Amino acid sequence: MSLPPALRATSYVAQAARCQSTTASRKHPKTALFFPGQGVQRVGMTTDWLQAFPRTVKPILEHMDETLGVSLSKIIADGPNSTLTATENAQPAIMMTSIIILRVLEQEFGFKTAERVDLTLGHSLGEYAALVAAGYLREADSLRMVRKRAEVMARCSKDVGEEVGMVALVCEAAHLASMVDAIHAFLGHDNEGSKLDSNADYDLPSVPQVLIANVNSKNQIVLSGSIRRINELLTHLRQFAGHDPRAVRLKSDAPFHSPLMKPAAALMKKLLEQPSQAARGQDTVIWPGLMPCISNISARPFASKQQLKDYLARQCVETVLWHDSIVYLHQQEHVRRWIGIGPGKVGRNLVGKEVGMKGAVRGGGVWGISDPKEIENTLRELDATELFGEEG
Repeated sequence: MSLPPALRATSYVAQAARCQSTTASRKHPKTALFFPGQGVQRVGMTTDWLQAFPRTVKPILEHMDETLGVSLSKIIADGPNSTLTATENAQPAIMMTSIIILRVLEQEFGFKTAERVDLTLGHSLGEYAALVAAGYLREADSLRMVRKRAEVMARCSKDVGEEVGMVALVCEAAHLASMVDAIHAFLGHDNEGSKLDSNADYDLPSVPQVLIANVNSKNQIVLSGSIRRINELLTHLRQFAGHDPRAVRLKSDAPFHSPLMKPAAALMKKLLEQPSQAARGQDTVIWPGLMPCISNISARPFASKQQLKDYLARQCVETVLWHDSIVYLHQQEHVRRWIGIGPGKVGRNLVGKEVGMKGAVRGGGVWGISDPKEIENTLRELDATELFGEEG
């Protein structure tokens, strides 16, 4: 039986008092904080957080609405779902819900992000929350950019005059590489066909193009672009290339990470070169940040301020190398603890599929916080693994 909101909030406050961490100064296993992308939004996703922690959450929601000039908090709380799912609303709503959860951890539970976490990363849209958490972007600047970027993305999709979207392909892990090669061959790409580094690629017509938008795991990729062209590709894979992947149409009417999003990439390049609106007279990007943040398109840490600006703009049209990022952090950086912050469970499932869930690695595991009920256990288990050391 669930508690009434008032009692539930009291219970969470008591949890916060119990869970104030005292182990932040100890050497800990290398820890990554990761954030979700579009598609995890749901009506009411901030309600429990607001009821439980009004002191922290209410000012953030008010500042969000003031910054955007839109009552996004009401759309998140009350919907309807069709309004919340619209790209221009979903993207800032997901980002700010992720930030709310992080701020609750910091302000209500004494979680010291810069001491307890070694690096951050985010899946697609989640990269903006990751950059805020790692100290490279200010919250208000990131919110404005995400909203403007989302508005342009929504317009791009509506102006096409053809059905566009995204389709996930799932196959056996051993067949993924050959299937990707077959996709590039059919689309006329070379081995780097999912990249748009050359000016020539940018000048090609957008709609006929299909790109691999995401490499999510060792057996899943996502195609983005013209649905007609994607269906032609699937027919080719099944009839002539010897592949029969399971195809799942995603709940997105926009082809993210495809050439159709070129106007969004151009906008981001412009916005990132402008001064911060949150800190007058300062650059939009803070350099250095508090800790490394992994780029979606390189699967490596951002190496300079200018590279961050370049890659964050290009992220609109290039492939999200999520699986490569996880493999790099797991195998080369020896990350042992993974903490997912934000609505939904997609991100933690993708990470867990690669590195093993909680208990698979001594002193490590994958945790997720999308609901206040998950905080106490997550912090308790983080404290329990704090003494295992980086090689634990």
